[in-house]
Amino acid sequence: MSSPEKAKGFMGEFKAFIARGNVLDMAVGVIIGGAFGKISTSLVNDVIMPLISVLTGGFLGVIAAYYPKLDNIIMRCMDLFMAIPQMLLAMCIVSALGSSLFNLMLAVGLSSTPKFARVVRASVLATREQEFVEAARAIGASNTRIILHHILPNSISALIVQATLAIAGAIISASALSFLGFGIQAPMPEWGAMLSAGRKYIRTQAYLTVIPGLAIMVVVYALNVVGDGLRDCLDPRLKK
Repeated sequence: MSSPEKAKGFMGEFKAFIARGNVLDMAVGVIIGGAFGKISTSLVNDVIMPLISVLTGGFLGVIAAYYPKLDNIIMRCMDLFMAIPQMLLAMCIVSALGSSLFNLMLAVGLSSTPKFARVVRASVLATREQEFVEAARAIGASNTRIILHHILPNSISALIVQATLAIAGAIISASALSFLGFGIQAPMPEWGAMLSAGRKYIRTQAYLTVIPGLAIMVVVYALNVVGDGLRDCLDPRLKK
């Protein structure tokens, strides 16, 4: 049996578990469905969410740092977004656009944009004054070439570290939104939705909430360790 057929067969069994309402079957669905769904579907989405933040925040940060006339306008808009709690902003976006996987990714990605814009802006401000950038201007290089070939490659290390750490934040945000009913819902396997469904049985079958909760904790911790390791490797100030 091919992988797509196995996946289809598994999801059919998982939906049957939910329909029958059997607690033991739901426990099996949490264990297998959580691993299968998170690796094959949700984990990919948790990478796409920070990617939206990286692209939008990186673009705004570079433009703000390289063009002083636009700096004040862009950064004041980012300050306005940062004044709103990230989770509340994501909930407002999902409520306005509707509850779906795409809207969830868009909401979490856009709500994290101001942080990436500030990180990229600070890095580009330090890089644009370097001698190799002045040399590129002196030989007549265009602004686009300077940004793409000289500034971004020397400013991207901070962005990589921030993006790695943001994946962990995206998992928590997506799980929280699904738990509250704003994100991915059953029968599509998602750890936050599984926590929400399992809380009905928390007094008698606690493992229905413990298993997805531990899964979230382990993955987020592992991603934070990876982010710290990348920061130590890429930041020369931390090298002895």
